[in-house]
Amino acid sequence: MTDTLYTIGQMCDEFEVTPRTLRFYEAKELLSPIREGQKRLFTKRDRARLKLILRGKRFGFSLEEIRQLLNLYHIGDQQVTQLARTHEVAQKHLGAMIAKRDELTLAISDLQDQLKWVEDVLANRQSKAAAE
Repeated sequence: MTDTLYTIGQMCDEFEVTPRTLRFYEAKELLSPIREGQKRLFTKRDRARLKLILRGKRFGFSLEEIRQLLNLYHIGDQQVTQLARTHEVAQKHLGAMIAKRDELTLAISDLQDQLKWVEDVLANRQSKAAAE
């Protein structure tokens, strides 16, 4: 029984990435497609890894963090080490994301206050100008 193989085009379409992105991940040793000359064929393992890579990127993980976490898969402890390390890294990124959100919330509130002040000043000056 052979595994299903996917072309670079199929992978790009499914995951909405460019061929350049897939080649880059291959160069960074995150993906290991089968090479047939210039042709790359991706396995189900590559698909699963790409899904994890893209999720990790969305969460702010560096490619090096993702590579290290993926490499823990075959350690032989039923992924306990991989899951524990992933949890640790994810907690760190969650804290950073929450801090960024809080900073943005504060900045948005401040900008809204400033806009309201400008609107009030403009309305006051426009009504004075109309009265003259």
